Amino acid sequence: MDVAKGIFFVKGAGKHKEKLTSFELALRDAEIAQFNLVRVSSIFPPYCKMVPKKDGLKKLKAGQILYVVMSQAETNEPHRLIAASIGVAIPKDRAHYGYLSEHHSYGQKEDLAGDYAEDLAASMLATILGVEFDPDASWDKKKEIWRISNEIVTTRNITQSAVGDKNGLWTTVITGAVLI
Repeated sequence: MDVAKGIFFVKGAGKHKEKLTSFELALRDAEIAQFNLVRVSSIFPPYCKMVPKKDGLKKLKAGQILYVVMSQAETNEPHRLIAASIGVAIPKDRAHYGYLSEHHSYGQKEDLAGDYAEDLAASMLATILGVEFDPDASWDKKKEIWRISNEIVTTRNITQSAVGDKNGLWTTVITGAVLI
């Protein structure tokens, strides 16, 4: 298997009386329902380039097997806030691999879930790069340490949140990093 040369990010939400159909609708919303998805762990490949979703989708065919780092949350509890997030941390040295992280939560606002996923990916990368920091420090303090270390060049996240359907339909949110 070749190492992925590109990656794009997706997010989606779906609601339905059936849990599986709710998931399918979230995949459709994310525009990846027509592929066979294989969930993989969280390595951002060396030299991999982030591409816009529309450009990534143009390279794919329906039925194709795709490797995806995916986060998913679902609920049928009315008014329950859910979120799914993927964080990414890319090292300055592009010959080195980076990290992707999956985070899903209940009752956590979208911006907090996204920051948490981003922090998690950056923390994993920092530990293998030898960047020392206090794991209990605030997100802003850790981000400043990473900036000063000059080892982590990019962190970001993609997050999807939703509120559980008031009538108890299944609500599903997904985010994904699709490797191409």
